[in-house]
Amino acid sequence: MQRKKRASMTFIIMGILLFGSVIYIFMPDRDQSNVETVKAIASVKQEQTESTIELPVENTPEVEEVQTVQEKDNDKPITDDIKAKVREVVEIALDLFKKDEKIVAIGDSLTEGVGDETENGGYVGILNHTFEDNNLNINVENFGKKGNRSDQLLKRLDKEEIASAIKEADKVLITIGANDIMKVLKSNFMNVTMEPFQEERLKYIERLTAIINKINDLNPDTQIYLIGFYNPFERYFGEIKELGMIIDNWNNDGKSLAEEYDNVSYIPTKDLFSNSNEDLLAKDEFHPNTSGYKLMAQRVLEYLGM
Repeated sequence: MQRKKRASMTFIIMGILLFGSVIYIFMPDRDQSNVETVKAIASVKQEQTESTIELPVENTPEVEEVQTVQEKDNDKPITDDIKAKVREVVEIALDLFKKDEKIVAIGDSLTEGVGDETENGGYVGILNHTFEDNNLNINVENFGKKGNRSDQLLKRLDKEEIASAIKEADKVLITIGANDIMKVLKSNFMNVTMEPFQEERLKYIERLTAIINKINDLNPDTQIYLIGFYNPFERYFGEIKELGMIIDNWNNDGKSLAEEYDNVSYIPTKDLFSNSNEDLLAKDEFHPNTSGYKLMAQRVLEYLGM
């Protein structure tokens, strides 16, 4: 009983700590003064919990030199390893690229490319640049919108521009659900328990089912790829197992749903970000940076080539 109470209290403290940064990341309309206030609150909270969070090491000349090299690497929207991966996929799945292809990407900020310091559109931009560099007549049309939840994406599918694009798409890529999770966290940050996440997960799967059915109604011949969640909290809050359980449960339900359809594939991403020695998150510590999006693009390519 005492162990459960300690776990619950830890989870509550985590929710309070994250609340400031969560609002900054997901509120669509915010002025600069509010941003600075939230940053200040988040900074104070982080200082108060510095005993449980590994703080960044003070820069030495060697560290600065490494960071400079990394920054230069991040300035390149497409790296040779990604290009090589595309060539490998092309060689393995030539039939996929023998005809013109149209791919539509829909979803939230991960589709929009938030966090990509090169501002090239995240994993979708990487795919487009890579296809172009390899002389492939394939275009990925990006309809990602920061902050979108599954209910909002479902409504956006009725927009003529998106519906028309899906009707002509050979493949549809989806990232959705992270904001559904964050909505629960923001609504319960003073008393975080597993129950509201489990309740919302059932509603999320209902909405995700409706999204897939809507896409199939628009274009029954398209192939749909549902891109799974990663755990952005693992770096600083890896000891809080409940967070990992929430991500796993939502991922597993999405994967199970995909398996019910002949034309839907699930693409995992959690393993790409777990226990990585490379910094894969943007400055907001939530969205991927360019390096993180490169890994996502490579994983998507692997599944497109199946």
